[in-house]
Amino acid sequence: MRVLLVEDDALLGDGVKAGLKQAGFAVDWTHDGQAAKLALETEEYALIVLDLGLPKLSGTELLKWLRASHSKVPVLVLTARDTVADRVAGLNAGADDYLIKPFDLDELIARLNALLRRSAGQVTLTLQHGDIELTPSTHHVSKNGQTVELSAREFTLLHELLLHVGRVQSREQLEQQLYGWGEEVESNSVEVHIHHLRKKLGTELIRTLRGVGYVIDKDGYSKPLSKS
Repeated sequence: MRVLLVEDDALLGDGVKAGLKQAGFAVDWTHDGQAAKLALETEEYALIVLDLGLPKLSGTELLKWLRASHSKVPVLVLTARDTVADRVAGLNAGADDYLIKPFDLDELIARLNALLRRSAGQVTLTLQHGDIELTPSTHHVSKNGQTVELSAREFTLLHELLLHVGRVQSREQLEQQLYGWGEEVESNSVEVHIHHLRKKLGTELIRTLRGVGYVIDKDGYSKPLSKS
């Protein structure tokens, strides 16, 4: 999942970025509100982690602009402003969650996973499709009750497809969720990850629509399957 981190504190931002990447997120990091606004105008994100005390354009102003543009991307405000009035103002400006500095990185990741579930309409902690189960909080995947080892990007790709079962996603859309700024994207990276997922979880799980993208169908496994 691709996250936009908006934080002007270099030391804190570096630590959050490293922690989120270790948890399997692709992270783009901007240091001011204006740069974040530009990123949101040109890129697609699953989540935003937003400081309020930003240079050039405040986090509150960015939030109001985002919601005025009808964006539904979940936003977690990460700030040292800890009064009730500050929290109310942030939530009223359009934030979906609010976490006070200093904070625990595990709590931040848990809150982000909860926002992902809510935005996708999921109410359970585990995503299940047929005999396959995926638990985002522990990065655990099983098939018929047996643990299946996936790479970080294989897990992210499967998570994205399971969050949006029945929705076809293009290669470009999936790449955006797998890679952040500065990360090299090979031309066939998505195809390679899909191939590995099929080997590990079954060739019938993910359907290819030639020239369109990939999908996990809602009703049972995907048949017939186009070769890729």
